[in-house]
Amino acid sequence: MLMAHALGLNVVAEGVETPEQLEYLREKDCDEVQGYLLAQPMPGPACM
Repeated sequence: MLMAHALGLNVVAEGVETPEQLEYLREKDCDEVQGYLLAQPMPGPACM
């Protein structure tokens, strides 16, 4: 994440499933997260 931020890039973490993973990523200044902890997969029409 440090290298990505040094290059001006945003970091997206995929597959976040536990509160501990989320806390670790927050501590490391991860820009975006996604995974089962935050939302279950849903069909396309449900997203619109």
